Amino acid sequence: MKYPLLFCLILMPASAALAEPVAYNVDPQHTHPSFEADHMGGLSTWRGTFKKTTGKITLDKSANSGTVLVSINVASIDFGQDELSKEARGPEMFDSAKYPTATYKGTLGGFKDGAPTTVTGELTLHGVTKPLTLSIDSFKCMMHPMLKQEVCGADALGTFNRADFGVNYGQDYGFNQQVRLRIQVEAIRPLSTHNHTLES
Repeated sequence: MKYPLLFCLILMPASAALAEPVAYNVDPQHTHPSFEADHMGGLSTWRGTFKKTTGKITLDKSANSGTVLVSINVASIDFGQDELSKEARGPEMFDSAKYPTATYKGTLGGFKDGAPTTVTGELTLHGVTKPLTLSIDSFKCMMHPMLKQEVCGADALGTFNRADFGVNYGQDYGFNQQVRLRIQVEAIRPLSTHNHTLES
């Protein structure tokens, strides 16, 4: 009886080594990066959102590791005011015709009780790439009751200077260039990975 047990013990490390991060597809219906920016040096705060987003999240729960890739359609910017949104797409601000996509790519970290608390990565905006660390206010994975698929969601927050990316609109009028970025994201695990897990 000791030989079957020995065989199992030999296989256990090999099985663990085969574990891989699970990929989740960003759900564009429930992912809306938003931001807050100063108007006239403290006169008011502009708030807007990007309405079209794609991407991928990977998560290895056993290793407390993962990655984030969020791709934003810059032309989908919406301030809730049509003329301002149109102006923001133009060459004086985001120039979405020349720079149609903004991306955030990072690594999950600071895991506590299986949930990440930070993302260390890079933001690419207006053709410029700079480091940007986000803090994660909330993170949760669950089985979606309607989709019958696993879904993970998070709310991440960070601050950057938009002038560093060449988007310095209003600087001559005293606009504060600091922008608060918040990425509200949900990502769904494809059914194929569920099936693979069940089969293996």
